[in-house]
Amino acid sequence: MSAQELITEHLDLWTGAVTKKSASGRGNNGKIELTGVKRLRELILELAVRGSLVDQDTSDEPAQKLLEQCLKAKAVSVELGKLKKVRKHASITNDDTSFSLPQGWVWSRLDDVVRVINGRAYKKHEMLSSGTPLLRVGNLFTSNDWYYSDLELEDDKYIDSGDLIYAWSASFGPFIWDGGRAIYHYHIWKLDLFDEAAIDKRFLYLYLKAVTEEIKSSGSGIAMIHMTKSKMEELIVPVPPLKEQHRIVQKVDELMALCDRLEQQTNDQLEAHETLVDTLLGTLTQSENATELADNWTRLAAHFDTLFTTEQSIDKLKQTILQLAVMGRLVEQDAGDEPGSTFVSKMLKARDHLASNEGMRTKAGNDVSPDEKYLSLPDTWEWIKLGNIAKFIDYRGKTPIKTSHGKRLITAKNIRQGYIDLEPEEFISEEDYTEWMTRGFPRKGDLLFTPEAPLGNAAIVDLNEEFALAQRAICFQWHILDISRFMLIQIMASPFQEKLVENATGMTATGIKASKLKEIPVAIPPLKEQHRIVQKVDELMALCDQLKERLNRARGTRCQLAETIVQQALS
Repeated sequence: MSAQELITEHLDLWTGAVTKKSASGRGNNGKIELTGVKRLRELILELAVRGSLVDQDTSDEPAQKLLEQCLKAKAVSVELGKLKKVRKHASITNDDTSFSLPQGWVWSRLDDVVRVINGRAYKKHEMLSSGTPLLRVGNLFTSNDWYYSDLELEDDKYIDSGDLIYAWSASFGPFIWDGGRAIYHYHIWKLDLFDEAAIDKRFLYLYLKAVTEEIKSSGSGIAMIHMTKSKMEELIVPVPPLKEQHRIVQKVDELMALCDRLEQQTNDQLEAHETLVDTLLGTLTQSENATELADNWTRLAAHFDTLFTTEQSIDKLKQTILQLAVMGRLVEQDAGDEPGSTFVSKMLKARDHLASNEGMRTKAGNDVSPDEKYLSLPDTWEWIKLGNIAKFIDYRGKTPIKTSHGKRLITAKNIRQGYIDLEPEEFISEEDYTEWMTRGFPRKGDLLFTPEAPLGNAAIVDLNEEFALAQRAICFQWHILDISRFMLIQIMASPFQEKLVENATGMTATGIKASKLKEIPVAIPPLKEQHRIVQKVDELMALCDQLKERLNRARGTRCQLAETIVQQALS
């Protein structure tokens, strides 16, 4: 079976293939189905430049003659003064190449087939609002903001539609320019073919695109990677017979058009799927009563396998479960439960007792006005401000010097949404720990919170060791510890997260001040109902995790099959 047949027969494997799990081990979110199309494009390019995409024809003129034509044209350029001198390169050996060429192909250095021409650097006063367009690297990748110039330059400092160019600083990649006459910046090279009758610039474009990651990795620089002109000129490129170059370009165009259709189809499917999931999950949160919610949930549950087929949709389901929980819609209310108001009174007594013993004074207001109540709650629930149910432990000043051992330091990076990640590991000395932890010690069962970058992550302390808490993290030490698991649910749910954003400040790093955080109202159900809610949330989250695990297993299998076919196509 040919490489082309392998591709077309197994398109469904690539379009469904998924990248490996992220470093956290919890998978990747988002439109991961498009990974398969991206990998397919890469494979098409790789097969094309290796000579595996189309058949060879023994009647084609060998590429060696084409290379000789290029070298003659290069010599003429030297005679005309377009090139100052001809650089001598070492002979190309098998050790220099990563694959074997088909019969009739030949290896060449890039500067034996093209003249690599530098663009021009510009001073600020030369960059105008009108004149000839000035093409910068950003305009090729991300930016629609253009500058212009009125300078009169040498002919080789201009490009026109159809010219082959290469961006070589920060962002890398080849382009066949189609924007008309323009001046090109210093961080772009114009690749001027010595003999257009010997090299199809579209084939050279495909090869440069296929090896751009290798070119970038061989560059230099820390803040901004860049490539030197001399190193680029030494790049080894394959030269097929001219007719085969044309056939390869035609076949790649056909297959890339197919990829475009697949990608559009995938995007359309994902958009439709996302709308459907959002709409049906919305029926749950909009349910007027427990009976209506139960009916809507039953309808939804009957179609789990159809609806929740992406990690993104499963994460939306999880967020809906949390929202239902804090709205009092997830479990039935029990008239025999001690009301939330009684539990709130107990917490306020615990707060006052702590204040009298430790001199702690809360800054949160006692009353929650009707305007501050952002949810419609069951009658047995009660509102109270966050600062009245927990002691806030945070640390200010300069963090102690990090050490290789000692007391573990938990930073904002370790506090994820719902769990504590011990990577990266950081420690401070025992002596610094004693001096640093003057505002209190986190206990097992307390809740850690990130007030900025990222805003709103929360996790219950489950560590069996003492640890230090860094700046930009807060420990909520509940006056009654029983509330911790329900409060984690409430803080992670979208209504509370929206209140955080509403009260946050800052431009580049958005965050919420502790004084604002203390004033956010939270909903308190009866204690027994809290326990029922936590149990139900745990059950439903376990179901979501099972859905995600099954999804990852299926995609992993498809990915392995796709990669096997890739290797088969390249062998």
